[in-house]
Amino acid sequence: MLFTELARSLPATVPFVGPEALERRMGMTFRARLGANESVFGPSPMAVEAMAKAARDSWAYGDPEQYELKQAIAAHHGIAMESVAVGEGIDGLLGHLVHLATDPGDTVVTSYGAYPTFNYHVAGHGARLDFVPYRCDDHEDPEALIERARAVRPKLLYFANPDNPTGSFHDAATVERLIDAVPEETILVLDEAYSDLAPLGSLPPITLMRPNLLRFRTFSKAYGMAGVRVAYVVGEPHAIAQFDKVRNHFGVSRIGQAGALAALADQAYLQDAVKRIAGARAELAAIAGRAKMTPLASATNFVAIDCGGDGAYARALLAAVLKRGVFIRMPGVSPLDRMIRVSAGRPDDLALFEDALAGAIDEVGRPEAG
Repeated sequence: MLFTELARSLPATVPFVGPEALERRMGMTFRARLGANESVFGPSPMAVEAMAKAARDSWAYGDPEQYELKQAIAAHHGIAMESVAVGEGIDGLLGHLVHLATDPGDTVVTSYGAYPTFNYHVAGHGARLDFVPYRCDDHEDPEALIERARAVRPKLLYFANPDNPTGSFHDAATVERLIDAVPEETILVLDEAYSDLAPLGSLPPITLMRPNLLRFRTFSKAYGMAGVRVAYVVGEPHAIAQFDKVRNHFGVSRIGQAGALAALADQAYLQDAVKRIAGARAELAAIAGRAKMTPLASATNFVAIDCGGDGAYARALLAAVLKRGVFIRMPGVSPLDRMIRVSAGRPDDLALFEDALAGAIDEVGRPEAG
């Protein structure tokens, strides 16, 4: 056989079907793109200018050590540069970590319904996923994760704060208890993709480090640079040094490095974007209320909306919204799949969503009373 038994056993799928693929499949163009947790408010103008300038020099590879960007990230957080590794999005860094930390058959613990790209990498490397359910309040369950980690001693334990797909968050004290309770042979994968949107008091200080703690952050969300693919991981220098052994050294382009460096320098723009996202979240919650649905409190750049029925109802509603030209998504695992998930958008985007949602409800009706 040309490929491994593991490779041949895997489905040829991706964790998320992109809006472009849906448009090709449906023979249409979406009027509003509110499904991928992107920031339609875009990057800082300083970042756009820096990327345009870098594009003219893109005949040359970017710095394979990403020295200036790592130096700037370290200075921004008040940590040593040796505590920072940069990669092509959190997804790329998660793939490297799974490669570095697991062998086929090793156990990895996560929440049932949490970020599926992490699971995709684990399955692709032949490790075994072990799941803990969400709490009944639609939060990940730190206590259950601690209990499970102590029972099975996994190589990796995944936890997102704030969370995707629910938008919920835990306070810093709860996260610190999780950090302290994880077995020393288990790496805690702390996904902080939405850290720039997190409420005050929800994030442990970035200077808090442990040999088995890795914290992942990104320029894809609040910074509005999802298409550029730049993220970083923070940890103790010995752990961070491992990424140099497997990373794609030219994976972060010259354009990406220049854009991230400029975006980091424009904190005023970031704070303005955070305010605009908060305003959009409030409007999404109002739209859900007018539709007689329940929005979940969100600390991210999206709102999860409980449609009031089961997964079958939410899927029918989702299909009807898509058909009306508005791209949204939904969690894929019960009981979270009773929701739809809508990214923050501009006023025109949200108006299109509200119209599409109203039409979808007219088409599929209200869920049957249970």
